[in-house]
Amino acid sequence: MSTLTAPPPRARGTGPAGSGNPPADRHHLARLGADLEPITLAELAEGSDLQTRVDQKYLVPLSVLDVLVETLGPDLRVLEIDGRRVFGYESIYFDTPDLRLFRDHAQGRRIRHKVRTRLYADSGLTMLEVKAKGGRGETVKHRLDWQREDLLRIHSGGREFVGSHLAGRPQVEDLRPVLRSRYRRMTLVHAAGGLRITCDADLEFEGPGDGTVVIPPGRVLLETKSEAGRSAADRLLRSCGQRDVLVSKYCAGVALTTGVRANRWHRTLRRYLTTP
Repeated sequence: MSTLTAPPPRARGTGPAGSGNPPADRHHLARLGADLEPITLAELAEGSDLQTRVDQKYLVPLSVLDVLVETLGPDLRVLEIDGRRVFGYESIYFDTPDLRLFRDHAQGRRIRHKVRTRLYADSGLTMLEVKAKGGRGETVKHRLDWQREDLLRIHSGGREFVGSHLAGRPQVEDLRPVLRSRYRRMTLVHAAGGLRITCDADLEFEGPGDGTVVIPPGRVLLETKSEAGRSAADRLLRSCGQRDVLVSKYCAGVALTTGVRANRWHRTLRRYLTTP
């Protein structure tokens, strides 16, 4: 499989191919977050870091997000940095030429990993990250400060860090950039309930070559992050008829941009992430 080798070819804000319209879901997020009390990044790190947590994912209509914020609103705070409450993210995912990490997820292995660099587009902050899924379903994220110019590579300064968390599954030297994802995110915090909710809109994927896929508008990817995975938000979403979905941005992006077999997520991809 070929790898990503060039910087993003398109400016942020372009809409689905052929639409001619910029995506608008980020503006919906901004309106929802405007009336919530802010929380600073320092407060977020101090009070609800949740580097070890249980994640639940939901692909919901924007109207369901409205209900969630309205119901939990008095106890919710929204992350604010330099006056911003909705932020641009760009992630580069690394895998082997035969997609070993993707296949670990596709085969449902209990212990699996994702390796990525992440750019926080509004601040320029860049991180190298290894996300590990443990045998009991918990997610642990390990992070290392990185440089923006090194988004597309893991040089010698990061190999030991990544290798220590992969433990030889696979070798760091075999990793190549295979997927770029971009989206806009609002982060909500329910401190009393030990809960964080990330709300991702305007999601798009860029694979090797010219393949770029933009997710249909009107739907947002929610991730609830809590110690046990049974938070007030999870209960409320289920009462609204929403069920958590078996998908990750990395696996969905690889499947959508390369056409590789993804039977495990076929229903989710067809129902939520492709245009009828």
